[in-house]
Amino acid sequence: MPRTLPGKIDTLLALRADGRLLVGRERVTLLEAVIQHGSITKAAEIAGFSYKTAWDAVNAINNLLPRPAFITHTGGPRGGGAEVTDEGRRLIATFRRLEEKLGRISDSIVEVGLEHEEDLLFWGIGLKLSVRNAFHCTIVEIIPAPVNVEVKLKVSSEIEIIAVVTNASIAELGLTPGRSAVAMVNASSVMLAPRAEAPRISARNKIAGIVLDRVDGGVVTEVTLDIGEGKTITSVITHEGADGVEIAPGAKVWAIFKSSNVILASD
Repeated sequence: MPRTLPGKIDTLLALRADGRLLVGRERVTLLEAVIQHGSITKAAEIAGFSYKTAWDAVNAINNLLPRPAFITHTGGPRGGGAEVTDEGRRLIATFRRLEEKLGRISDSIVEVGLEHEEDLLFWGIGLKLSVRNAFHCTIVEIIPAPVNVEVKLKVSSEIEIIAVVTNASIAELGLTPGRSAVAMVNASSVMLAPRAEAPRISARNKIAGIVLDRVDGGVVTEVTLDIGEGKTITSVITHEGADGVEIAPGAKVWAIFKSSNVILASD
């Protein structure tokens, strides 16, 4: 006989896009604070994020949505600011509506109980990926070959990338032209080169970007690039390499990575 559980169950809702975390309660709070204050700095303070963590959060959301949820403005009477788009507001409204429904379900569980309390463990299981770069894409073309298969993916209206996977992976993931997928690239696999030069390298993927941020830490440097349409890509290179490419905010560079470094995921 199920028995009533004491107290209240705190339900945590997480929306995922193609298996990767899109938004949770903290990120929604951050977006709501941007709406209220028009500032990512103030919003980060309210949501309990560091400034960098806040930017990482909104960049991740933008990369996994077809249209940006968050944009910034430069100049103007107030010197610029941040704005949550209509897409972002719909995301917030959907999340809060689902969260309210989930809360009612948890209240019902408290009243009715569960056959085994350890069942609650399964409510908290989730998957988090360490890959910094994850993009919602549409499969444009699949080029078959005897062993490996080339998959052409559209990241945005201006950007396409190539992934190389096995025939078995194509079948297991159910990849077909027109289907959505998530393309993931480790930050350490993304090389940088000045845009003024035409890099001589065999890597298939080359994306034009503008440096948004540079963070030096010990022997490595983390660089975030704006690649257009609200999307970003992050690279982790050596401090020496960053100096050699003259990485600084506003610099125009190429983000370069091999097709074999692109990991694909589907639902």
